[in-house]
Amino acid sequence: MLTWEQDVEAHALRSQGWNVSQIARHLGRDRKTIRAYLSGERTPGVRAPAGPDPFDKIVDYIGRRLSDDPHVWASALFDEAVGLGYPRAYSTFTRQLRERRLRPVCPACVTSGGAGVPTIEIEHPPGAETQWDWVELPGAPWLDGGNALLLVGALSFSSRFRGTFAESMDQPHTFEAIERTCAALGGVSRRWRFDRMATVIGINTQQVLPSFAAFAKHHDVAVDPCPAYRPQRKGVVEKAIQFLTQRWWRTAKVATAEDAQASFDAFCVTIADALARHDVDGTPSTVAGLAEQEQLRPLPATRWPNTLSVQRKVAANATISFRGNHYAVDPTSVGATVSVSVPVGVHTIDILDRATGVLTRHRLVASGQGAIVRDGDQATALEKAVLAAFTTGGPCRSKDNRPPSAAAEALAAEVHAHTDGGAVPGGAVVIDLAAWANHVPEAGR
Repeated sequence: MLTWEQDVEAHALRSQGWNVSQIARHLGRDRKTIRAYLSGERTPGVRAPAGPDPFDKIVDYIGRRLSDDPHVWASALFDEAVGLGYPRAYSTFTRQLRERRLRPVCPACVTSGGAGVPTIEIEHPPGAETQWDWVELPGAPWLDGGNALLLVGALSFSSRFRGTFAESMDQPHTFEAIERTCAALGGVSRRWRFDRMATVIGINTQQVLPSFAAFAKHHDVAVDPCPAYRPQRKGVVEKAIQFLTQRWWRTAKVATAEDAQASFDAFCVTIADALARHDVDGTPSTVAGLAEQEQLRPLPATRWPNTLSVQRKVAANATISFRGNHYAVDPTSVGATVSVSVPVGVHTIDILDRATGVLTRHRLVASGQGAIVRDGDQATALEKAVLAAFTTGGPCRSKDNRPPSAAAEALAAEVHAHTDGGAVPGGAVVIDLAAWANHVPEAGR
């Protein structure tokens, strides 16, 4: 098979008076191959078939199967084709499907946003809408390779996005993540758009949950649920998630959730906000430049009454970790799992050991400080518990002379007292060889 470059060269050399043999030697090809290309019998880039194509025998069957079910997997069709005597490999089979365009377009998928659907850019006035979605980031080091949860909010006008890491997708964590993300975005837009998020939209009713409606009223925003299978309705946050996962998370060097939050915040400011955009009049701008035009309202003066609840295992130093800090508990709770409650807006943290009923309350320290919060009574109790586990004196000396003690000698005497003649404890028999020699004189010779 000749490439287009070789075909062009062959025709040029032919026009210069070269014969077929000379061209064949120059290109390292057979003379019959060169003659077929010069005569137009073969096309560059297309390999000559070795024989009849076996796919021709099953093309009608495969076409009918795909017409009946446009979503049937190629691997399932290949198994059926092999049963009909198709001798080629799976890769050849799928190439035939693509080249012959046998798989039809599903009308249902087209109307739900599949390939070939006409699209249009939806105009979003400044400050009109924030789009929200969760993203699971795999391989989180602080979760032993598990998935970290990040709630992302993106402004539809400027495409500015921010996000907040959370330990759970439950409603209290969702409420807190929304408020923290709004603060990072610079305020609250007039509307919030969600997909079918279980803490926001009722899965069966497709309506806003009453508990979330109260939260939205507190912030004076309207809520727009996205219809099912319509990712284009919230394409701004979808693109933001795609960008942050590939541009930041894939190469992020983070060890803790606090590291990840700080790294992500810096990425949003330095990289994401610097992306090139155009203003409504076509003037070149950036995400940060458009974000300055967002007409956002400030967060309410009072925080939404919300309490975060998580579970923690008490470490050996009688502390639990929470957002980059360590809070002390009673030393008797070491190794136990305790409940941690953090009321939002109240700078305290409550730790409850359900087994003992002991409740500990500390002041809440700013995240990521690495502080150890422990009061005087806890420090004293921990010190006593640690010292009680120590042995007094120094380590054992391996070269001391330590003969059997009096107690050991008494036990040895008891053992000797039970010895009777040739009998020893355990039923063994001691044989006197001298007595045996008197009975057998020949043995002494």
